Amino acid sequence: MSYPDTQLFIDGIWRDALDGRSLPVVDPATEEEIGRVAHAGIPDLDAALDAAARAFPGWAATGAFDRYKLMRRAADLLRERADEIAAMMTAEQGKPLAQSKMEILGGADTIDWFAEEGRRTYGQVIPARQPGVTQLTLKQPVGPVAAFTPWNFPINQVVRKLSAALAAGCSIIVKAPEETPASPAALIRCFADAGLPAGVANLVYGDPAEISSYLIPHPVIRKISFTGSTPVGKQLAAMAGLHMKKSTMELGGHAPVLVFDDADVDQAISLMSVHKFRNAGQVCVSPTRFLVQEGVADRFIDGFTEAAKAVKVGPGNDPASEMGPLANERRIPALQGMVEDAVAKGATLATGGQRIGNRGWFFEPTVLTDVPTNANIMNDEPFGPVAVINRFDTTDAAMAEANRLPFGLASYAFTRSAETGHRLAQEMRAGMLTINHLGLALPEVPFGGIADSGIGTEGGSEAIEAYLDTRFVTRMD
Repeated sequence: MSYPDTQLFIDGIWRDALDGRSLPVVDPATEEEIGRVAHAGIPDLDAALDAAARAFPGWAATGAFDRYKLMRRAADLLRERADEIAAMMTAEQGKPLAQSKMEILGGADTIDWFAEEGRRTYGQVIPARQPGVTQLTLKQPVGPVAAFTPWNFPINQVVRKLSAALAAGCSIIVKAPEETPASPAALIRCFADAGLPAGVANLVYGDPAEISSYLIPHPVIRKISFTGSTPVGKQLAAMAGLHMKKSTMELGGHAPVLVFDDADVDQAISLMSVHKFRNAGQVCVSPTRFLVQEGVADRFIDGFTEAAKAVKVGPGNDPASEMGPLANERRIPALQGMVEDAVAKGATLATGGQRIGNRGWFFEPTVLTDVPTNANIMNDEPFGPVAVINRFDTTDAAMAEANRLPFGLASYAFTRSAETGHRLAQEMRAGMLTINHLGLALPEVPFGGIADSGIGTEGGSEAIEAYLDTRFVTRMD
C-alpha cells in the first residue's frame, strides 16, 4: 500500500491549498512521516463556503429517491474499496487492519441507513378546528452544514454527519482530522465517484480553531455537528448559539460498567476486555470505570487482568496484533501521569502502566484497582487502554458512583435480574445503556449523550431531524 498525499476537495475538485501549505502525516507505529495533507487557509474556506451555498438549492430540490440511489452507489463503492482504505486507515491511525475494515464496512451500512431515512422525512396533516382549513407541517433541509470530526474513527465519525446531511438535502463542509486525512478523503471520493454534484460535499483540513471560528459564525452555515472533547464542544456550541444555529454535539464520556453478583462474570470479562482495548481505548464509548459487586469482584479482577495481559500489542498491519499504538505522542505522558497519580493516592496497579519500547506510541494494556474517587482518572476520561476496577456492595452505591460525574454518554451493566435491569434503565443518567451484551453504535439505533456528553443523536430515526427544519403551513380554501 502506498500512502497518498491528501488534498482538499472543494467544488468538485481535488486540489492543494491556495497558499501551498501542507502538514505531515505520521504513522503512530513507526513515528515516521508517511505523507502530507493540504492545510486550508481562509481563501480555501471561502471557496468551500461559496461552493456549498451554490450547490445547496439544487441538492435540496433533488428528489429524495434520487438522493437515495446516489448514496447507495457510494455505499457500494465504499465496500468495494474497503481493503485499500483499511490499509490507509491503519497506516495513519494505528488500529489493527481488521478493526479498520470493520469501521469501513460499518460506514457503508450507515450510508445505506440514512439513504433510506431520507425517503421517510414525513410531515403531517393536522386536523383543523374549522371546515375548509388545511394544516400541514413540512420537513425541509436546514441549509449548508459544517461538520468537525476527530481522529479516532476517521470514517465512522465523518460518515454519520455526511450521510445525514446529504439524505436530508443539505450541502456540507467537512473539517476532517489532520492526523488521519486519507481515509476520510477516500470516503468523500466514493460519493464524488457515485455522481454527487460539485459543491454538495466539500472537505478541508487545517488549523481546527481557525476553521471552526470562521465557519460557525459564517452566514452561509446553518447547522453544526461536532464530535470531540467536552471543553471544545462547549465552546463550539456556545459559538453556534450566539448565531442561532442548530448544533449536534457528540462529546466525551467516562463510561461506567456495573457487574452485579448475579451476572455471567465470564461473559462480562470476555466482552468488556475486548471492548476496553479496542482501538487502544481511544473510543468515546470505551468502558472506563468498572464497578463490580463484592461477591464476584475478586473473580472479575483476576479474569480481566489476565485478559489484559494476554492482549497482543503491535503494529496494526501485523495480522497478529489485537491492539495498535496510541494515535499521537501526547497520549503517553497523559496516561502515565494518570496512572502515577492513582497509585500515589492509594490505587493498586494490577498490570501495565508503561510505554512499550521506544519506537512507536505503544502503551501497555493497563488495569488499576481500588482507585479512590479523588484520583484524576476517576474524574477525567483516560481515552486510552486503562481500565479502573472498583468494588461496590449495594445497588444504591453503584448507582451513586455511576451517576457521580457530569458525563452521560455510554453505560454498561451485567445482571440476570429483571428488577435490577429495570432500575438501571430508569435511573442510569446516560444517553445509552447496554445490558448483558454490546448493542451500541448500530446505524439504526440512537447514538449520543446527555449532560456534558452532548446534545442530540447521530444514529437511529431521530438523527436526520437535526438537519431538517419543520415548517407549518395553514390554508383556508
